[in-house]
Amino acid sequence: MRAVEITHPGGPEVLVPAQRPTPEPGPGEVLIKVTAAGINRPDVFQRLGNYAPPPGASDLPGLEVAGEIVAGDAAAGGFKVGDKVCALVAGGGYAEYCVAPALQCLPIPKGLSDIEAAGLPETYFTVWSNVFDRGALSAGESLLVHGGASGIGTTAIQIARALGHTVFATVGSDDRVAAVERLGAKGINYKTQDFVQEIKALTGGKGVDVVLDMVAGDYIGRDLSCLADDGRIVIIAQLGGAKATINTAEVMRRRLTVTGSTLRPRSVEFKGAIARSLREKVWPLLEQGAIKPIIHATLPLEEAARGHAMMEAGEQIGKIILTV
Repeated sequence: MRAVEITHPGGPEVLVPAQRPTPEPGPGEVLIKVTAAGINRPDVFQRLGNYAPPPGASDLPGLEVAGEIVAGDAAAGGFKVGDKVCALVAGGGYAEYCVAPALQCLPIPKGLSDIEAAGLPETYFTVWSNVFDRGALSAGESLLVHGGASGIGTTAIQIARALGHTVFATVGSDDRVAAVERLGAKGINYKTQDFVQEIKALTGGKGVDVVLDMVAGDYIGRDLSCLADDGRIVIIAQLGGAKATINTAEVMRRRLTVTGSTLRPRSVEFKGAIARSLREKVWPLLEQGAIKPIIHATLPLEEAARGHAMMEAGEQIGKIILTV
């Protein structure tokens, strides 16, 4: 099969088209003939040598695909051979064929193309697990999303808004402010505005209940100042560094929580539970047109390097999708 592999750690140019054996599904797994695959920030980290695949996973990059089940134990996920699905995978997405746990597959929502569906799994699983499960965003609460124009950001904004929450989002340009505001968030340009002061002003000094943070580093201390009492920060990436200095007295006095997670190494059962929640609570919103994946660009599989360069340059609003 055709695939794109990482020849050695480095820049986008180390992503090279290659021929690989077609993988074989094991118990509880299906083989998907891939029509589209999403590019995600963890793919970039893997390419740089900073995010190794978990044991047993493919060394090929790619954490989400859409296509057709052509073989394997489809019944384990309530499917059959021939069904069109999108799936969260631990690796191997940049290829013509990809193995996925059946429990991590979801039907392509009615009305969406394969390209749109390929932009769902990684971001939707991540947002649901971190904002709604770990962050426990509840009725009447508000959310601050850093990186609001990213795939994760546009997903978090849309789901939270569709479920009735007030959402604020930090972005790096006025064009991106306009983009996130079209999705229903209040945009804050972190290059020209102090997001702590803006959040305090916009919330009447109360602060927000949950912060979804992809930056970490010195953002964490500032996030604490954005939180309402009993607020939660959920860290899902460390673009600003792994270390932070915080005021622990403030954490204790206002009962604040700092938590975080990585999804890739979690068990199939854990991810399967997220898939069930998405199918019940979010897939209807997609099929009703209340939310939709935002696709910034589509590129042929062989141009994966160009997609990575686009992501690292911060050009995209929403998702970059590879077509196979």
